Amino acid sequence: MGKQKVIVTVAPTGGMASKKQNPNLPTQPQEIAEDVYRCYNAGASVVALHARRAQDDEATCDPAVYGEMNTLIREKCDIVLNNSTGGGINGDMVHQLNNGLWEINFEQRIKGMQAPGVEMCTLDAQTICASFGDKEILVPTTPTRIRKLAEGMMERGIKPEWEVFSLSDIVQEVNKAIAAGFDKPPYFINIVLGVNAFQGALPYTPKILQQMVDHLPKDVVFNVSAIGAAQLPATTQAVLMGGHVRVGLEDNLMYEPGVQATNLMLVERMVRIIRELGYEPATPTEAREIMGLPPLK
Repeated sequence: MGKQKVIVTVAPTGGMASKKQNPNLPTQPQEIAEDVYRCYNAGASVVALHARRAQDDEATCDPAVYGEMNTLIREKCDIVLNNSTGGGINGDMVHQLNNGLWEINFEQRIKGMQAPGVEMCTLDAQTICASFGDKEILVPTTPTRIRKLAEGMMERGIKPEWEVFSLSDIVQEVNKAIAAGFDKPPYFINIVLGVNAFQGALPYTPKILQQMVDHLPKDVVFNVSAIGAAQLPATTQAVLMGGHVRVGLEDNLMYEPGVQATNLMLVERMVRIIRELGYEPATPTEAREIMGLPPLK
């Protein structure tokens, strides 16, 4: 028997961090493509992409920007392309409501699945309030919006990546969506822990992660992401539990205290851990088979 394969997703940019926080953060299509290619060569088989505007590096879901990124990456390698429908906390993505709260614009979010070449998209099946400085930002993904996102992905042949931040996200919204036929097995669920800025999101502890995995529905391929210093222990536990992992500057800007990370450093460390534990990083072809994606043409 061959070694069990672990999908390593790299999340190079995200929709929140800036180069002021870590100058290694890639934000424009060419530098993102180059960074992703380095991570692919190190063992990453999926890339979770966020787009940024050319003029100021702030967040967007502009299909043209995603399309440029997807094209540049695909010219270099066969890594699985996963575009965000979450967007970010500034730029094109936010507007202020009359009551003083801010909101991430849903009509902008759905543009993330309109770019050519996309194979997967994030689907955040919950409504949250995110706090950043003096801003409280609503991210309302109501049942109707979950349906609209899921149906749009099904029409385009895109695999949803269900992002969950708490146990209720799994046992309520994701289970309801699966029962309603909004996805086909195997279902890909990304458990994200330690997002302190999100109201209702759970921190990482070994018991919390175990509890969330214990409540996953049948026919699930699960992935674990965690923020900051929690990234290393949470992803290591995920491998031991038979899951898959996400690393990258979207989630963690530091390699260790006092040392700023690069995406390559985080991927290389994760691959070393996977191999030390007796597993092997999946190739993009193997990742597509595990997640039920069609082969790349």
